[in-house]
Amino acid sequence: MPKVEVIDLNNQKVGEIELADSVFGAEVNENLLWEAVRHHLACARAGTAKTKTRHEVSGSGKKLWRQKGTGRARMGSIRSPLWRHGGTVHGPQPRDYSYRLPRKMILGALRSALSAKLRDGELKVVQAFTLNDHKTKTMRATLDRLQAGKTVLLVENEDNRNLRLGSRNLPGVKMVASREVTTYDLLGHAKVFLSQAAALKLSEALAR
Repeated sequence: MPKVEVIDLNNQKVGEIELADSVFGAEVNENLLWEAVRHHLACARAGTAKTKTRHEVSGSGKKLWRQKGTGRARMGSIRSPLWRHGGTVHGPQPRDYSYRLPRKMILGALRSALSAKLRDGELKVVQAFTLNDHKTKTMRATLDRLQAGKTVLLVENEDNRNLRLGSRNLPGVKMVASREVTTYDLLGHAKVFLSQAAALKLSEALAR
């Protein structure tokens, strides 16, 4: 079982914890990571793109001229796709892009992402996110002491009001609960900080 250092908010080591090897020391499956990110982005798509067909564009339905005898090509409606301002043929219509990804693949991708972050030194365990207030200035100073960098994912096991309010206005910083962690969030942030309680919870919940 991998031993991970536990630090405080001053970036000082205060102890160590053992985490499940199957969660934080698993083999990194890059194909599974790609599939999980693709699934997340597909489910997030709005799918609201739409073009109007010839039945929906404005314009009279009257036949423009008689069928024969004019020397011109026959034409039935000004809303024809052949004409300017006419309808669109085979254009996008509202649709749902989401699809189901097996639960085993989702959990496997989470294990791979956590293991990759720990392997690359981009994951740290914080003893507790105990902040004196919910000011953004205080949160920024704390992240600077932790050498967080530009993009940071903060994972807490329970609702932490000061952490939530203090981090929400900082660009590149996102806070999520341990039960809401996704592979997309883990890979989309350069640094990941887990509270000790959240790390133990993930270690227990994702262990095979």
